[in-house]
Amino acid sequence: MNDRPEAEPTLRASAAMSSFLLYRSMDSGPAGLTEAEAARRVTHTMSENRHRTAAVRSLRRVGLALGSPFVALLAGLDIVFAVLGDAGAAITVAAMILLAVALRLWQQGRSSRAVAALRRSIPSTMTVRRRAADGDPAVEREVPVDDVVAGDIVVLRPGDALPVDVRIVTALDLLVDQSTLSGESLPVGKSGEEAPSFSTRPVPASSRLCLAGTTVLAGSATAVVLATGAATYARSLVATARRLPRRSSFDRGVQSVGWTLIRFMLVMIPSVMVIRGLVDGSWAQAAVLAVAVAVGLTPEMLPVVVTSNLARGAMRMAGQKVIVNRLNAIADLGAMDVLCVDKTGTLTEDRIVYAHSLNTAGRLDGAPAWYAAIAECHRCDVDIRYGEAITALVTEAPPDQAGAGEHTKIAEIGFDYTRRRSTMVVADGAAHILICRGDPDRVLECCSRIRTDHGDIEMSHQDESWRLVLGDCHARGFQVQAIAIRRGPARFEKYGARDERDLVLLGFLCFLDPLRANVSDTIATLETHGVGVRILTGDAQAVAVDAAVRAGLDVASVVVGDDLEDLDEDQLLRRTNDTTVFAELTPDQKARVVTAFQRAGAVVGFVGDGLNDIAALRAADAGIAADTSTPAAKSAADFILLDRDLGVIADGVLEGRRTVANTLKYVRVTASSNFGNALSLVAASALVPIVPILPVQLLVQNLLYDLAQLALPWDHVDPDYLSRPRTWRSDGLVGFIVIFGLLSSVFDVFTFGALWFAFGGDRDHAVFQSGWFLEGLLSQLLVVLVLRTGGAPWGRRRPSLAVISATVAAAAAGCWLPFSPLAAELHMSPLSPACCSFIGATVLVYAAAAHVVKRVLARRQPRARAARSASPAHLPE
Repeated sequence: MNDRPEAEPTLRASAAMSSFLLYRSMDSGPAGLTEAEAARRVTHTMSENRHRTAAVRSLRRVGLALGSPFVALLAGLDIVFAVLGDAGAAITVAAMILLAVALRLWQQGRSSRAVAALRRSIPSTMTVRRRAADGDPAVEREVPVDDVVAGDIVVLRPGDALPVDVRIVTALDLLVDQSTLSGESLPVGKSGEEAPSFSTRPVPASSRLCLAGTTVLAGSATAVVLATGAATYARSLVATARRLPRRSSFDRGVQSVGWTLIRFMLVMIPSVMVIRGLVDGSWAQAAVLAVAVAVGLTPEMLPVVVTSNLARGAMRMAGQKVIVNRLNAIADLGAMDVLCVDKTGTLTEDRIVYAHSLNTAGRLDGAPAWYAAIAECHRCDVDIRYGEAITALVTEAPPDQAGAGEHTKIAEIGFDYTRRRSTMVVADGAAHILICRGDPDRVLECCSRIRTDHGDIEMSHQDESWRLVLGDCHARGFQVQAIAIRRGPARFEKYGARDERDLVLLGFLCFLDPLRANVSDTIATLETHGVGVRILTGDAQAVAVDAAVRAGLDVASVVVGDDLEDLDEDQLLRRTNDTTVFAELTPDQKARVVTAFQRAGAVVGFVGDGLNDIAALRAADAGIAADTSTPAAKSAADFILLDRDLGVIADGVLEGRRTVANTLKYVRVTASSNFGNALSLVAASALVPIVPILPVQLLVQNLLYDLAQLALPWDHVDPDYLSRPRTWRSDGLVGFIVIFGLLSSVFDVFTFGALWFAFGGDRDHAVFQSGWFLEGLLSQLLVVLVLRTGGAPWGRRRPSLAVISATVAAAAAGCWLPFSPLAAELHMSPLSPACCSFIGATVLVYAAAAHVVKRVLARRQPRARAARSASPAHLPE
């Protein structure tokens, strides 16, 4: 992102200030705020921000709900009815708009409440230093995060997860995990001193700043709160990302389909009006007929049907422990054909486990592991990264060696971020053993000899051998710790860092981050369903490739961040075809790779959990975060996984495809039926001297049909349709509309003749209009059952009970209306038994013809598109 977050200038200025100037700028001091001042700041800052944020969020949700092109289409039709003075029709259309918007707001409200509950479940207190009043001594106490304000003095200890931005004043061996901010997997040291190079580096790189999303691993610190809530760096970064234009696959598809329908209306409505006006010279009647065409072409309930499909998908996904933040993203998940994931925490468990230990010749040897276990048994400070894994190493002791805990601790030289190693001194009889473990480069600089099968020899004699062993471990993706010892006589002199010299290198401990359970099976399932998995990570190339291979990915090519900088957009576009692993990436590079896949025509999902992933989460068509992600990442994501498992995503992909399938059933079948109605109106305007159906009758017909289609979210979907990504596109829509619209019109014209000449429509115009009302309704209802599947609409592909029940209910209501007390209001007349029988037979023949045409079109499609014939969503291309 090119725009800097609003919080960045303030953070940089605070990092550059002296402590004295910092206290002055925050109107605070080393003893902290008084309780009264803190309460005043809470009242005037925190509460105001919360209310403003809630209002903005609500307005944003309403704007998104009203922004659909289909809602705009209905609004235009509603205005036409209002101008013509048809209050009933105007109220009906307005009710449809309100229903669609209300459904969407209801589902989004459910998701927002679920996210809020998730946030409330996270421990939310901080240790602050405050005074009861001016002149009173400072007291440390726990306060809720919502009551922490800018200017508060906070005390940081191991395990603290920061929800605010702070500036360090004093620190003692402070180590933090800021991987969710910067992508660095190793702990980072923080202090009260700023590095001279900070002005040219990212904000998280400051040694004086700890940002919201940081976790304290070791040490302690005192800090001044710089920003809370929406003013933090993380939240301002999200706000900056939201200002960038974003159009997902679903949004593009909806707009494409909407404009296709609008183009049909722009052609058909003037045509009908001109033809009718020229035929009988009655331009007023021609205008009424044109309005009827507009009603016939408009899928009035489309926003409601689309929203109900998406809401149904969201509820089903909630049952699979997925919170849907953006409703439209469900369709994007179904269309997704590339899933970009981080290695750590997604493919792997984000924890370190012991793999094996090697001697300096590269052979398996338990001695290095055994000495590491001896040191760990007596260790006082906590090794956040390797301690738990090393504790288990006592089981690796050679059979002829004593237990690791039988040695007496003499001294400990603790780990610090500068030395990157720790040393334990233990007694072994009359001797002392100094055991050093840590970063290989830092341990090796303390060694003068190495242990071989032939004894201890000078390192210069075997440099190449052990370097090859170490290099091979790194190349295979292991995280490596070196073990070195020195045995000497017991002494009373105190041990210190100066004694870390003349050590003997024993070998190396190899660790790995284990794969999550069933990851390989899930990746295979995703690939079976047409979703390719790509790794985008900030980790080293070797580590990323090792994880990819263990997960079962075919690593054909690897691109690292430095190489990415040398590629222009076209070169990167070509590299996306065969690259499985993108390693050593910066946050901006992750977003660039996601965009490159989209430019290649892919619908992209991205799984991220940190502030450094926000740009990619926003760039992706479907952004996915876990419940353990930073609040900023969860806010930017479209989905939140309560169970961090790729299997949940695989289930979500299928749910998205069901949603797309059932929505496109309605769009394509309804659009073709409506187009057929419009063609029939054009034909009727030339063939009969009356308005064949009144606008109010057509509106009621569409309403009954559309209400029946609200059951589509519960319909079955062909299994073969779920096997590959499905997108909301207008491809094939025109062909589908024209072919099945023409077929519908043929039967309509046949019905016109029968109604006019055989059943008295020429004498009683209400009979003609009632007959076509009933034939049109029944044919639309029945053809949905036929065209909803690419095969025979019975057996395994039969409609669901909900769809059948809704269809029968709508058909019964339509048959009842001409005989009901509402008939006069709708300008209808009862139909004779012979007329009803004729209409029933005509509808059955029409349904059979539609099935035959569907199968003929499917067989005539090219082989390359045969797979797309499994559903009416992709029949005629």
